[in-house]
This record gives sequence, structure tokens and C-alpha cells, in this order.
Amino acid sequence: MLLSQCRRAEPLLTDLTLTPTTMRTYENFLFGGESSTSKLPDLGRAGIRVFTGLTLALAHGLGKLPPSEGFVEDVADMGFPAPGFFAWMAALTEFVGGLLLAAGLLTRPVSLFVVINMAVAGFLSQASDPYELREKAFLFGFVTLMYLLAGAGRYSADALIRRNRS
Repeated sequence: MLLSQCRRAEPLLTDLTLTPTTMRTYENFLFGGESSTSKLPDLGRAGIRVFTGLTLALAHGLGKLPPSEGFVEDVADMGFPAPGFFAWMAALTEFVGGLLLAAGLLTRPVSLFVVINMAVAGFLSQASDPYELREKAFLFGFVTLMYLLAGAGRYSADALIRRNRS
């Protein structure tokens, strides 16, 4: 039975011709090659950007608006001058910045503020906490660092604005 199944599959296997274009496609898929015509990396980048931005805005930033007295006191304890102002900036960075990140609008400037905010959270605010409690700040920080360096990608409001200006 197995031999007869192999014989039926044999013509299918011999009809596969590996052209240079087909090989490049397989190599790009297997080994992460990137080209200007490939939409898959930008689709993945957009998915992570939207998820990260919405999670930052809705699960972290929204709950900090308006900043509670406890949050303002925590900011003051870290030594920031004008703790009320910096508490508002941290909350707005997470909420509004998260929404802008999800849309891919002003991605690099927003990412800079989020990276700074997450560095303060991970290295100052939660400095005495175990790593398990600080890892979210580091994860958000490093993901947004990637957007700071690489930009929002093809599927973003930034790209739409760039295309319309050209």
C-alpha cells in the first residue's frame, strides 16, 4: 500500500522545478530574507505594532488616567521635579502614545517617549522588584525600540502620509 502511494506521488515530485526565482522565494521564507517587494515582514510588523500599541494604551495607560495620588507620589519618590506633570506625561505616553503606535502615526517620536517611559519603569520605579514584575516594561521598551529604529513599516499612517507627500 505504501509503495503504491509513493508511485502516485512520484509525478507530483518530478513536476516541481526549482527556478532561481522559486529558490529565492523559499530562501527568503526559510531564512528571513527581506526585499522591498515582500509584504510579509511589514504585515508581521504591523500586527505586532497594533497589538503592542493597543495593549499599552488600554491595559496600561487608560488605568493611569487621571493619575492617582499614589502614582504621583511614586513619581515624586523617584526624584522627579513636578511629579504631577511627570505622572500625567507617563500616563499620556502610555495611553495616547499606545494609540498612535497602533495606528502607526508619528511612530518614531512616540516610540522614543515609550522607550524612555519603559526605561524609567523598569530601572527606577520597579528597580527593587523581581525581574518577573519588570519584564513587561522591558518587553514594551524593546519592542518600541525596534519601531524607533525601523519605523512603522508599509502598513501604517506614517507610510500613507509619506506616499501622499511624494
